[in-house]
Amino acid sequence: MRLLETRGLRAFGDGLVSVVLVPALTIAGLSAGRIGAVITATLIGSAAVTLAVGLRGYRLGRRRLLQVASLMMIATGIGFASVRTFWPLLIVAFLGTMNPSAGDVSVFLPTEQALLPQTAPGTSRTALFARYALTGSILGAAGSLAAGVPEALANHHVLGRSWALRSAFIVYSLLGLVVLSRYARLSPAIEPANREATTPLGPSRTIVYKLSALFSIDAFGGGFVVQALLALWLFRRFGLSIAVAGQIFFWTGLLSALSALVAVRIAKRLGLIRTMVYTHLPANVLLMATPFMPNLGLAIACLLARSALSQMDVPVRTSYVMAVVTPAERPAAASVTNVPRSLASAVGPFAAGWMLERTTFGWPLVIGGALKATYDLVLLAIFRGVRPPEEL
Repeated sequence: MRLLETRGLRAFGDGLVSVVLVPALTIAGLSAGRIGAVITATLIGSAAVTLAVGLRGYRLGRRRLLQVASLMMIATGIGFASVRTFWPLLIVAFLGTMNPSAGDVSVFLPTEQALLPQTAPGTSRTALFARYALTGSILGAAGSLAAGVPEALANHHVLGRSWALRSAFIVYSLLGLVVLSRYARLSPAIEPANREATTPLGPSRTIVYKLSALFSIDAFGGGFVVQALLALWLFRRFGLSIAVAGQIFFWTGLLSALSALVAVRIAKRLGLIRTMVYTHLPANVLLMATPFMPNLGLAIACLLARSALSQMDVPVRTSYVMAVVTPAERPAAASVTNVPRSLASAVGPFAAGWMLERTTFGWPLVIGGALKATYDLVLLAIFRGVRPPEEL
């Protein structure tokens, strides 16, 4: 399926730049605080564009919308490869599609999420989203592993260190070009039969707003621990190289990918909401425990164990949202639940960068884990009785 292919290509680019971003900005002379500000700008910009897509994007058409987003991806890579000063970087970050995390928070996401359910029956919906998440996690992990290549080029004097790191953003642009070509081949059948077939939120408005508010708490916590900031903490706390950090994130991404398949089986037994909470809550306890580990080995063990659980909720959560709204509301629901997530996650990186500038202890991990655990408990309390049609 072409949408799975494009998800994989974008995820590879995201995994690559999420590890390289912090060293590249450090070489450019940015402090940890300013790096956090750049990461915050990427998330705020993604939220703004995603909101525009949810409110008016359906008028442009889905295929054209995805092509425009691909052009933005190409321009973003060029911008990060060529700009080296703070304020211009901040502008590129805000306007572009750069993703500082292994997960997808870009404008592509709500459009693809709305398209996927119409390609499978309701009983296969969660499995389809699991494959979508699996593809993203595996290719994102491969991208993280590939982050060691620029460092190797610099160490062997093939390129200067600055240009070696910039090459990762050039690869990101090239991937955007490939993604553009894939979207251009999408069938016209992905468009609604008429433009009115896609509507703003109607009967599902209340439940979507409640879910959106809760997802924002989770995203607020997640903003403290996006992959670029985890890399920054590992660099500062343990003095890791880019290559070693990339290997760590490869394995965390691989475990996250495999967990998506397990999530489908658990969801069939426990239901979507309980699967989200019962897998996510232990993962957040492990996240909070990581900074207290006395050595690198135990810290990595916590991060790996967390990764085996933390992303199980991703396909399940998306499947749940698409199940509890009408088909015509799905694009708007995808946008409304993703925009607040992007906005909420944008606060954390700036605060986390400020903390990491002053101490090597992982306060961002503790705060992020506590916020995400709070989300788990509140979600279970409010929505355990609201079931999708296939669970009734």
